[in-house]
Amino acid sequence: MTHLVNPLIKHRNLNAHDYKTLALSSLGGALEFYDFIIFVFFSLVIGHLFFPPDMPEWLSQIQTFGIFAAGYIIRPFGGIVMAHFGDLLGRKKMFTLSILLMALPTLLIGLLPTYATIGYAAPILLLLMRLCQGLAVGGEVPGAWTFVAEHVPKNRIGVACGILTSGLSLGILFGSLISMLINTLFIGEAMTSWGWRIPFFIGGIFGFLAMYLRRWLKETPVFIEMQQQKSNEKNKQLPVLSVLKNYFPQALLSMLLTWILSAGIMVVILMAPIYLQKQFDFSAIESSQSNTLAIIGLIISCTVYGALADKFPIGKVLIYGCIIAVVTITCFYFSLENHRHFLFITYPLAGLGIGVVGAFAYFMVKAFPTNIRYSGVSFSFNMAYAIAGGITPLLLSVFTDFFNKLSPAFYVISLFSLGAIIGVMLLLSSNNYFAKDM
Repeated sequence: MTHLVNPLIKHRNLNAHDYKTLALSSLGGALEFYDFIIFVFFSLVIGHLFFPPDMPEWLSQIQTFGIFAAGYIIRPFGGIVMAHFGDLLGRKKMFTLSILLMALPTLLIGLLPTYATIGYAAPILLLLMRLCQGLAVGGEVPGAWTFVAEHVPKNRIGVACGILTSGLSLGILFGSLISMLINTLFIGEAMTSWGWRIPFFIGGIFGFLAMYLRRWLKETPVFIEMQQQKSNEKNKQLPVLSVLKNYFPQALLSMLLTWILSAGIMVVILMAPIYLQKQFDFSAIESSQSNTLAIIGLIISCTVYGALADKFPIGKVLIYGCIIAVVTITCFYFSLENHRHFLFITYPLAGLGIGVVGAFAYFMVKAFPTNIRYSGVSFSFNMAYAIAGGITPLLLSVFTDFFNKLSPAFYVISLFSLGAIIGVMLLLSSNNYFAKDM
């Protein structure tokens, strides 16, 4: 039974099996994340098609972001339920189910009739589909981090989580490229009549493909070993209740890190293309091209920071990484008014800067023991995303339009400054927040 030995106790390099697991997990995560975020890239068109035509543009946009936010608000429910069964029945089962729950509603969004056809039933159906997507992604990201962390050796957890986070970012890049292509090929009526539907068809088809690929994944050796020891029989308490009762400080820190992560990804990467067009009059092509470069920077740096977490104390990685993020984000936003010609330099640098989020998962998966790890990561990640991620687009849209157009900059800079403070605290704690079996 040597194949069941916990790989986390071994210090070795990644082998072919590890790379296969990372590749399949990252590819599936990328396709599922594409399905979830493609809504953002086409929010302007969706706002015009799914709400009354006489509605003011700002109100239509706020309602569209409200439907987008609904996908985040429902995430904790999906995450908690899927993590509960993931801790009891196995990671792989939930890991595969999540992608099915994402692919189907994505495909259906592409088939939905618009307001002109069925009136107010159109936004209601759109909301229902977003809720289904939220349920799915609530189990996907925490499950993916847990899955790869329990497959690779202990001294490679950071780089594995960094690669997986890069894979999720690859889904954003795919969405950006598809958006750029669709906006180039379809103009005016061609876009509003059927062009906007194509990205959702693509997402649904690729989602089912990813689900098929995941059948080749195997259950994590850590979970199999825990089952053989019958440790879950002794744990009669619900995993999420055990998290709140015994690991609340770890959950709180994980929630704060997720808040920072959500700000970096959502504000700097997802919302910025529309922000650049509305507030600074950049063209759709300029916004998409510079956004693509920023995402490439994010993909590269997520893996780099994950690898650094394996080599250096996580607190030190967070301190230096978050300071670099603050500097690059400041350069990006504050150069838009008077130095707009630097966009293709400052935006990619901002993408590189926020890649420190690739190291956040390292802390999260090591903060909780095996029997509640999925639930611990899922609860922390999804609760923070539901609260911060759900209301951020709405609030920043209002503050940017009516108060200060640099509101997104102040928001993100403040949060990454908080990340540096958390790094100091972790550095001083000497890893006291890590679970003993990690």
